[in-house]
Parts: sequence; structure tokens; C-alpha cells
Amino acid sequence: MKFLIVGAGGTGGMIAYKLAKGGQDVALIARGEHLDEIKRTGLKVHTQWDDAVDAVPVKAVTAENCGGPYDVVFVCFKWYSVDSALPIIEAAADAHTVVIPILNIYGTGRMLQDQLPDKYILDGCIYVAASKEKPGQIFQFGKIMRIVFGPRKDQEKRPALAAIAAALDACGIEGKLSDHIEEEALEKFCYISPVGTASLYYGVTAGAFSAPGKARTMLVELMKEIGALGKAMGTPLPDDIVARNLKIAASLEPDSSTSMQRDVMAGRTSEMDGLVAEVLRMAERYGVPVPAYEKAAAAFRKRGWLPS
Repeated sequence: MKFLIVGAGGTGGMIAYKLAKGGQDVALIARGEHLDEIKRTGLKVHTQWDDAVDAVPVKAVTAENCGGPYDVVFVCFKWYSVDSALPIIEAAADAHTVVIPILNIYGTGRMLQDQLPDKYILDGCIYVAASKEKPGQIFQFGKIMRIVFGPRKDQEKRPALAAIAAALDACGIEGKLSDHIEEEALEKFCYISPVGTASLYYGVTAGAFSAPGKARTMLVELMKEIGALGKAMGTPLPDDIVARNLKIAASLEPDSSTSMQRDVMAGRTSEMDGLVAEVLRMAERYGVPVPAYEKAAAAFRKRGWLPS
């Protein structure tokens, strides 16, 4: 199969690296010095548990010259750049192409599908800990790498999807073809959004969630509000989702921060619109009260981090 990876940060870079290392036909959309370095010396990965740097040749392309059509397109942009993925998908995907967005924000697949109704766009999510270390090089700081994807309830389940999962597995990526992707994507969102929101609100890292206190209390409230939203949307979460997510948070290094927190603190564009404001929009749509999110959003607006 021919794969196109849209976005060459930690997520997209790791997918491209693993697929190329496994012998798949991969093209990676990158830009600037990152693009130039990948073209010159290959895509490099450096891990937290090994000082060695491994490089694999990957076809690096620009968004304007990505070619196509491809069999599979993974969309790995940040939420604030998702609109720029539309012309890429339009050019790179035909009727047989499987498009799999794996953004942190819940509902991205349906949103893209609504704007590109002639394409086959699934939902998906990824579990990976990695970031761009420098041009041409990705730093992997966690060993887990898992992609969950699948059709929504109103979509057909094509035979090609099983082959995609098998190709991921063969390349060292745990690929799960889900029959309940909306629930599984919301499960991840129920961790990413509350942890990012509570961390930023209190200015704390993961260690603050390991013991009782204001930060942990808010985290639990935020998770319960996502759970209430899921129930209202007909996408119920497991009864033990809060306990499971607290266990994940407790397993992190105490000084671990979130990408939204790091971006805001550095003055960069963040995914706050998707991780916080989108929750408020969903809550209004489904008539679900979300006081903890309202409290956080009000504080973020006061600090100029979230538009009014």
C-alpha cells in the first residue's frame, strides 16, 4: 500500500519512521528545514532509552506537491491547522483512499467528512509519546505506539481496513481496527482534554494528580463532564473511565507536562480551542452542564489564552 503522512511532528514522524522501517511505501509531508534535512539524511529517531540515533530514508514532500492518489492518508496536523489538510486530502485521496485523522480533538473525522463528502474519512486516535527534537529528527520518550481507527456507525466497513491494521502491526505499530471508534476516540479525549485543562489551570505537572488536592479534584470533575457529554451523545464511556485515567496520570513522570501547557507557556499557538472551547460547544449543543470547563475557560479568557 501507498501511505501519505500529513504532518511531520512527533506523531506523523513516528508513523512515517515505523512504516518506512517496515518496508512500506511512505511519503511524508514536511516543510522548511525539517523537509530539507529529511531529504538530505533521512528521517531520524532518537529514543529516551537509547543514545543511538537511527535514520531511515523517507520520501519527504511538500503539501503542494504531495502527488497521489494514495491508499491510506494519515492526518496528523494539530487542531488549529486542520483546515489546511482539506486541499491535501482533496488532492491525495480518490474514491478508494482511506483517510484516517488521528488528532487529539474528538469528532475531527466527521468534521472533515462533512467538508469532503466524496472522500472516505474515518475516525482515529493514536497513543504515542514523541516530539520533533530538531530538523529531521524525532525524539520518542515512551515505548507505546498504538493506532486505533475505524468507521463510524453510519459508515461502511471496507475490507481494506483489516489490511491497514495488519500493515501497521507488521511495522511495529499496534494497529486496532475498532467497531466502536466513536467511543474509543472519546475515551482518549476524556484523558487528553481534562489533563491538559487542569494542568494549565493550576500550573502543575503530572505529579499533582497523584495525591488528593485541588488539581486532582478538578481533573476528576472535568472527566465526569466529558462522561456526561458522552452519555448525552449516545457515546457512553466505561463506568471506570475516571479510575483508569487517574491510573494513567499516576504512571507518568511527576514533572511531565502536556503539549497544550507547553505551547501556551511558550507563547505558541495551542490546541485550546479544540480541547476546551470545543467541549463548551458540544455542551451547548447537547444541553449538558459543564461547570468545571466553564470555570477553566473563564480563567483562560481572562489571561488572554482563549478568545471570548
